[in-house]
Amino acid sequence: MLLDLELKQDTLFIRPGGELDLGVAATLRNALDQALDRDPVRNLVFNLSRVSFIDSSGLGVLLGRYKRVSQNGGKVLIVSPQPQVRRILELSGLLQIMDESSSEPEALAKIG
Repeated sequence: MLLDLELKQDTLFIRPGGELDLGVAATLRNALDQALDRDPVRNLVFNLSRVSFIDSSGLGVLLGRYKRVSQNGGKVLIVSPQPQVRRILELSGLLQIMDESSSEPEALAKIG
C-alpha cells in the first residue's frame, strides 16, 4: 500500500494506493491515528482514486476515523473512488454518512 498524507489548514488529505485490505488495515489505522494525534485536524478527505480494492477491514478504518472526526464536529469526504471501490462503499452504507466529491478542490469547497 502506498500512502500520502498532507495537512492543509485543518484538513488532512489521505491518498492511499493499492488494496485496502486486512494486510494493510493496521498500518493505515496507525498512520492516521498518529496524524490525528499530532496535528490539529478537523476534517478528513480520503482520495481513493488509486485504491483498486477495499474490504471490510479497510471500511472499518474509514468508519473509525469518521467516528473520531465527526465527534468533534468535523467532516469526512471521499474523493474519486474507482467504480469497484465505490460500489463497495455504496453497499456498506458509508456513502450515506460521508459526502463524495469528484476532486480535492471540490471537497475543500464542500467543507467550507
